[in-house]
This record gives sequence, C-alpha cells and structure tokens, in this order.
Amino acid sequence: MDADAIETTFPRIISVDDHTVEPPNVWRDRLPSKYHDTAPRIVRAPLESISYVGGRFAPRMGAPGDGGPLADWWVYEELRRPLTRLDTAVGYSRDEVRLEAITYEQMRPGSYSVPERLADMDVNHVQSSLCFPSFPRFCGQTFTEAKDHDLGLLCLRAYNDWMVEEWCGPAAQGRLIPLTLIPLWDARLAAAEVHRSAARGVRAVCFSEIPPNLGLPSIHSDDWDPFLRACEETGTVIAMHIGSSSRMPSTSADAPAAVGSTITFANCCFSMVDWLMSGKFDRFPGLKIMYAEGQIGWIPYILERADVVWEENRGWGGVADKVLRPPSELFSEHVYGCFFDDAFGLRNLDAIGAGNVLYETDYPHSDSTWPKSREVGEAQMAHLSPDVVERIVRTNAIELLGLTADGLFARP
Repeated sequence: MDADAIETTFPRIISVDDHTVEPPNVWRDRLPSKYHDTAPRIVRAPLESISYVGGRFAPRMGAPGDGGPLADWWVYEELRRPLTRLDTAVGYSRDEVRLEAITYEQMRPGSYSVPERLADMDVNHVQSSLCFPSFPRFCGQTFTEAKDHDLGLLCLRAYNDWMVEEWCGPAAQGRLIPLTLIPLWDARLAAAEVHRSAARGVRAVCFSEIPPNLGLPSIHSDDWDPFLRACEETGTVIAMHIGSSSRMPSTSADAPAAVGSTITFANCCFSMVDWLMSGKFDRFPGLKIMYAEGQIGWIPYILERADVVWEENRGWGGVADKVLRPPSELFSEHVYGCFFDDAFGLRNLDAIGAGNVLYETDYPHSDSTWPKSREVGEAQMAHLSPDVVERIVRTNAIELLGLTADGLFARP
C-alpha cells in the first residue's frame, strides 16, 4: 500500500486516549452546598515553586500577595494542585512547553470545553475520543488518597455524572466516549459503580496499572474479584493509563524528567505480566483490559519471554494451577495496547496482532500528535493493508467500547 493510497483512505480516528481538564464547576454544581468548602474547588494563587524530578511532581502554592506567577489551583483537603502547561500543551511549540503553572485563560479551550474540543478533533481528523481525568488523576487516586472516603465517594460519583451527562452529553453528538472512575478503596463499592455506569451506556472504567503502589491489594489477590466480576458481567473494559499507580518510572531521585518520559511504557510492561500470570483471565474469561499511552513496541518480547517462563518454570513459578494456557494466547483474547507514535511496533505488528492494537492522540498533553495525528498514522501505517489500518484506527475501538457502527457513543 503506497502513501498516495492511504492519503485518500485514512479512516476517521477513534482515539482511545485523550484527556479532559475538568472545568472549575464540576463539583460545585453537583454536590450540596454544605460541601462547597470541602469538595474540590479552584483557587487562584501565586506559584512559589514547582519541580518534576525522579518521577515526583512537587508544586508549592505561594501566599496571597507573593510575587510568583498566578495560577489556578485545585484545592481539596491538604492537596494543592495547580493547572500546568503539561496538562494542556497543544498549540505550543515543543520548546515553549515547560513545567509551569497556568490559569484556565492560558490553556487551549478545547481542553475543558466540549464545542472547542469537537472543533479541535475536526482539525485532527478525529471522529470520537475517550478521555481520562486530570484533577482526579488517571484512575481517581485523588479520591482514594483522601482522608474522608464518604466525601470522596460523593466526589467520584459527581465526576462520573459530569462525564456522562455533560462532557459526553448531547452537545458532544456521541463523539466523546465516557470513561468513569471507581472507588478503589472498596471493591464492592467499585462493583456497584461499574453497574451504575454500565446502566448509562458506559463501557470503560479507569483502574491502576500497579495497585500496590497506591497501598492497595495486588491483582494476584482475590480482593478485586467483586470488581472484576462486575466488569465481566457488564462488558466493561478496564482502562489503565501510564502513571495510574502514581509512580512514573524513573531511575533515581535526581533523574531528569526526560529519563522517565523515555521509559513511560515500563509500568504497562510490569502490569501486563502481572495480569497474564494472575490467573484472572481463566477465572473471568470475559475480561478485557487496555493500556493507554503505553505504546506497543515492547509487547512482542514480553509475550515471548512470558511463554518461555510459563512453559519451563511454571512448576516452581507459582502459576501451574491458575494460568492454564500460554500467556500469549491470553494476551490475544484479553489485552489491548494503545499507541500514538510507534513506528517500531507497527513494523512488528504480526508479533502483536492487529486485533490487539488501538490508536490514540493524547490530546492535549505534551506528547500529543495533534494536529498531525492523521499524518503520523499515514506515515507509520503506509505498509499496512487498508483493512488492517481500519481495524487499528477504528474497528477495534468500536468493538471493544460498544460503539455504534459509525463509531459513536449511544445512550441506552
């Protein structure tokens, strides 16, 4: 297939990893007034300092009247988290994207506004988009780490209501696909929230790539079974974003951010081996999981190594009685890798499987290929047949997320 052919036929993209920056009123509009001073809220205040070293993000809010640059901060319990340029970098040159705190007026409106988001999707040849959170973090760690879990549950449900009713509401025209949160601190409550969301047409939920990093049980335990059962019963996909364990890969406390940015896939790699060796896919054969922003080039070797270990070491490796088939077979039936820029992975697609790969644009983050996601896809998929390109860019997402044949979210 030559470049001229793909230029005229490249499908409208269904991006399975973008992000929303929550508007300031998400929780104020959806919680009783008695919580307005304790639920998440925006405060404009100076920035005293900000750093991102060794995989750790460390901002400090200044006092009123300090001379630092003004930023909009989410305030919740003891948490003070500013909006940053890394939250919404599209529209800026790479050299202009720095670690700095900003206000809503300093970000691209498509980051938080539905009409502007749809317009930016049109510019980027994107039809539909699944969006991960910002302030709640990639799997709702903000509410999991809160002291008051009763209020945290109200806040989490309010976010899910906003996601379904407003972000993915009528104004989105079915082009924004809902992705909801669960209360990670209680698997039974999580199961209930999965069922509540599924009744509204939601078919994807956020989860942590490595739960023990959040002080939670590992996937090898039985603690998550109520949640996993609910996902299987409802056809809900478990979506894990890089960083959803609150620890981005790094090598040392003083490693520059570029080290972690190069190896962001590592947590996905560790997580996928956990799942493949957990026995969960044999116990819950309907489960589907996906790794957002993890890229795909690393997958072939991990599958090869996992199969060797399963074949040669399962007698003493603790998996003989629970992992009943080669891990590569389990991967083929249950796991999806997501990429936005991975020419190497696409050159090795036969070792991964075209049915296990999804495309994304990562709007509006600094890694985003916006507004050139089509051009990136055309260049990197030019060697693939049209039906394979269609599968990667659209069909896999339609089938996995229960979209209409036209690639849209439809309410029940």
